[in-house]
Amino acid sequence: MVEIKTPEQIAKMRVAGLVVAEALKACREAVAPGVSTQDLNDIAAKVIADHGATSNFRADHGGLWFPGVICASVNNEVVHGIPGGRVLQEGDLISIDCGAIVDGWHGDAAISVAVGEVAPEVAMLSSVTEGSMWAGIAQMKKNNRLADVSKAIEGFIRRQPLPPKGKWGITEGYGGHGIGTAMHMEPHVLNYVERGRGKGPKLVPGTVLAIEPMVSLGTPHTTVLEDDWTVVTTDGTWASHWEHSVAVTEQGPLVLTAFDGGKAALAALGVTAAPDPLG
Repeated sequence: MVEIKTPEQIAKMRVAGLVVAEALKACREAVAPGVSTQDLNDIAAKVIADHGATSNFRADHGGLWFPGVICASVNNEVVHGIPGGRVLQEGDLISIDCGAIVDGWHGDAAISVAVGEVAPEVAMLSSVTEGSMWAGIAQMKKNNRLADVSKAIEGFIRRQPLPPKGKWGITEGYGGHGIGTAMHMEPHVLNYVERGRGKGPKLVPGTVLAIEPMVSLGTPHTTVLEDDWTVVTTDGTWASHWEHSVAVTEQGPLVLTAFDGGKAALAALGVTAAPDPLG
């Protein structure tokens, strides 16, 4: 079952989404050589608390309790990196994933941030991953199918020139998800087209999905470290992760976790974003 939201409920999710946007903005501005991933976690925690929200990361996930309010995944860590004493170095790439709950409604988003000056292929990696996310978001229109989103994400990545070192590996097994009264809900959103999977459910107004491509400079394969959380590439190549929570509306996509609702990025793709329900 896919949870369908009313316009009033989408407006409530927009509030949670803006808290996530504020937390990620504060983290992005703090990223620098010498800053620890725990420092970033503390910054996000303060923003979430200051807005009267709670973290949806600090919850029971299938018997495991995540120990932070952000996932801080550095270099070859794809997702679910645990914040702690690791200190960022010049040239690193960190993916920061954050979520918040306001009045029972969830928001979830992620960004990749270069630490100082990074190698050309690392900059390309982040840019391609972000671009594929927006390609997928642009397909969040009523009467499209879930497979249209997956196809757009994969298609964008496959069309990009290969980086100076490496290739584009679309992480297998991980992807986006429905979101609303819980952080992870049906349906699962693959970042590639899987044979035999079908077109998936129709995207009707009130559908809300977290669109989150994960791309590496090498293999699509991953493994989980002994901490039971951190997902790394099996070949050690670096990865990037970008994510937004997006609602399908009668007027078009509404990016709940973007300050402008996705207007600028979608306009560049010839798509009109829905009006912001909060004005």
